[in-house]
Amino acid sequence: MEDAKYIERTFVALKPDAVKRGIVGEVIEHFETAGFKISGIKMVQATDQLLEKHYEEHVNKSFYEGLAEYMQEGPIIAMVLEGVHAAENVRKIVGDTSNREAHPSTIRGKFGHMSMDHADEEGTQYKNIIHASEPGEAEREIEIWFEEDELHDYQVVYGEEIK
Repeated sequence: MEDAKYIERTFVALKPDAVKRGIVGEVIEHFETAGFKISGIKMVQATDQLLEKHYEEHVNKSFYEGLAEYMQEGPIIAMVLEGVHAAENVRKIVGDTSNREAHPSTIRGKFGHMSMDHADEEGTQYKNIIHASEPGEAEREIEIWFEEDELHDYQVVYGEEIK
């Protein structure tokens, strides 16, 4: 059994394009199959204030307005996942930020359909389905999106009958 000191939580957001495409269940399945526990999950319509906190380092950049509009096109599925080296390992499952560069076995490689170059040429917002916290950022992002009482601790059962 893994030493508990390696177990951590991380934040994941399924962006409005993932929700609109109806791939939420398939994306969640990737994480559960990999052994991650869902400690919190909810559907959220992002407010300006929430996005300004989440993307505080980008608020004054030229692309921020388009990013904020994209993140408000529809609901977001906000999740807290728990597991071994969660932030690092979840980002491996999610794949490269660029859908074009993402390995086909990753979430962005499997479901991504837009390249950054295409978005730039068309003058549209680049859409890449999912956000996963960088290692070291997860705790801050979880606090932005979740109240403590929205997070749950429970025992995951693998391959055993639940009684």
